Amino acid sequence: MRRSRWFSILLVLLLSVPVVNAQIETITFPAGTPEDQGLAAISKEPDPQKKLTMYADFLQQFSSNPAAVAYGNWQIAQAYQGAGDLPKALEYGDKALASAPHNLDILVSQASIAQQMKSNSKLLNYAVRGGEAYNSIGKGAKPEGVSDQDFASQASDQKSLAKNSYDFLEAAAFNVIVDESSAKERMSDIERFTSAFPNSRFEEPVTSYAMMSLSELKDTSRVIAFGERVLAANPNSLPTLLMLAGTYVEDPKPGSAGKAVGYAQKAVAAARADNKHFCVPLHVVHKRAEGLARVLMNRRVARISADAGSRVGIDLYLDAGIEIAFNGYARERIPFREQDLCFFKTL
Repeated sequence: MRRSRWFSILLVLLLSVPVVNAQIETITFPAGTPEDQGLAAISKEPDPQKKLTMYADFLQQFSSNPAAVAYGNWQIAQAYQGAGDLPKALEYGDKALASAPHNLDILVSQASIAQQMKSNSKLLNYAVRGGEAYNSIGKGAKPEGVSDQDFASQASDQKSLAKNSYDFLEAAAFNVIVDESSAKERMSDIERFTSAFPNSRFEEPVTSYAMMSLSELKDTSRVIAFGERVLAANPNSLPTLLMLAGTYVEDPKPGSAGKAVGYAQKAVAAARADNKHFCVPLHVVHKRAEGLARVLMNRRVARISADAGSRVGIDLYLDAGIEIAFNGYARERIPFREQDLCFFKTL
């Protein structure tokens, strides 16, 4: 509520890149307009209660202007949030979103209120809407007379300016997944998350939660559908490739082992893009140990080493992938090639 009017208007002007034709909405009031003058008068009022009354009058006076309605309701929502009346804050924030449904600042504000209320369902709704709005930047039709380079540059600039808001919403949505105890609800949350936040920085833990949830639900077809949706957005997702490979290798249906090998080979190809891992060469066999695959070479455990910059658990993914490939070859009697188990380039 104490954020100055001029800072708010400057912020939305900085975030406003109309030529990009993106889906993020911004609120601007040209200097000297009646709306601008009304907000100037409100900003001079020191009493919080009188300010609320003035914002209510502002809403009534400019009820035909969606931007004014969104901004006025948003300011009232922030005032109620500051006063600790979270239900009222959420109510007025939703009114603001009704007039500006793709405004990222308002979505972030609503998500923070939902967090305070410990309402994970509402928090996820706001976060998903924000993620979808952010990822729509630059996907609209290019305006006539704008070069491809300028269009891409302006979209990149707008994404850069909105990145902190996107990161906040992404982390908030991930925490909803972590907090959910029901496998059914958690999987529903994961499906919404992966759609709104493709190529997420939380991709590996989210995939692990998906595997855990679907294992509890015993729903193989849903595992496959989920994995294919993730790969449509990120074809080189190593956790997802190995999840699908592992699902198919456990599936007794004819042809499943061949599909397991196919996904394991794709995991090999994805992994080869990372030069930070050693190669596992020559004669390799496998065994089960405490539920995790282990690679044996010359009667010694050959662990896949990785430097400090590598992702946590990558060596276990590799072991699982090697086992999947080996099992698939054995079941389908596919000609075995030792080079297929060399998953990574040498350093």
